[in-house]
Amino acid sequence: MTEAHGAHAAESAPLQAQTALHVTDADTARAVGSGDLPVLGTPRLIALAEQATVAAAAALLAEGQTTVGTRIRFDHVYPTPVGGTVTVTADLAHRDDRLLRFTVAAHDADGRLVGEGEITRVIVNAERFMAKL
Repeated sequence: MTEAHGAHAAESAPLQAQTALHVTDADTARAVGSGDLPVLGTPRLIALAEQATVAAAAALLAEGQTTVGTRIRFDHVYPTPVGGTVTVTADLAHRDDRLLRFTVAAHDADGRLVGEGEITRVIVNAERFMAKL
C-alpha cells in the first residue's frame, strides 16, 4: 500500500506519503541475507522507507522526471516478526532545487517505533540519467 499527499512544487503544504508492509518469510533477515533470524530484515525496511519517499516525491515531478536515492541514514530499533505489519511515513523535510531530503519513521501495528532516519533523493531527467550508462 502506498499513499501520497501533496501537490506540485509551488504548494507550501507538507509533502508526505506512507507505505505499509505485512511481513512475510520473504521479508526476513534470513531471507534477504542480512542476518539469520526470522524477523523483518533491515534492508527490506529501508526499501519500504525508500518506497515512501518515491511516492512523496512523485507530486514534485514533471513529465520525464524521476528521483534517485543518494543518501540513507537509518536506525532499525525494534524487531517485527513474520505476520506483523509496519507502516513507514516519509515527510519532505528540506528541498534545495533538485535535492529532496525526507525524514522517515516506521511504526508497527502497536504504534512502537521500528525505525527512523533520513533519505535524500535527487530529481533527474530519466532519459538523460539512463543515457549515462
